[in-house]
Amino acid sequence: MRGDSIEITPEILLKAYAAGIFPMAEDADDPSLFWVEPRERGIIPLESFHAGKRLARTVRSDVFQVRVDHDFEGVIDGCAAPGRDREKTWISKRIHALYGALFDAGYCHTVEVYREGLLVGGLYGVRLKSAFFGESMFHTERDASKVALVHLIARLRRGGFTLLDTQFVTPHLAQFGATEISRRQYKLKLQAAMDRDADWYVWPRERIVSGQEVLAALRT
Repeated sequence: MRGDSIEITPEILLKAYAAGIFPMAEDADDPSLFWVEPRERGIIPLESFHAGKRLARTVRSDVFQVRVDHDFEGVIDGCAAPGRDREKTWISKRIHALYGALFDAGYCHTVEVYREGLLVGGLYGVRLKSAFFGESMFHTERDASKVALVHLIARLRRGGFTLLDTQFVTPHLAQFGATEISRRQYKLKLQAAMDRDADWYVWPRERIVSGQEVLAALRT
């Protein structure tokens, strides 16, 4: 369903997420958007997630420093850049502007991974009530996006979130337990998430959370 015949505002975008729909563009140069509602929806079950031993060691070592909501532009630019695993991106200027407005309004969030002060990975997504809708992730160093995802899931679990929507299941996400559920099952989970509050800032924005704390949150 095309979304270029109507003006898509941040308010409309939030209503679409609450209804189980999200926008995409064909590529970075496409000025139009289309609405997507997959028949099979990707999610990562928060209650059963666990990090593998090697990744847990990387998280615990704190070789990367992880922050939230400090550099939206850096994260979305990183997600939009071509990489070894993708030749083009669906993040257009219109997508960039819409999610930038959601970030300014407090509904879009980033998890940023730094090494020696340089942004080397991260992800961004939309938060509504106790649902988090993951949009995209990137890395320029090995394991950086994986560390971002582990920190995200720990924050969501500790903050009382009930749904982590990945939209689709990729081989990268499948290794973290991402699975597909039917549209009907997804709508039930989404409705339950919309009826419950959660706390994104259960760890304050200015605080750099240690890997040890993150792994402890995943065990509880």
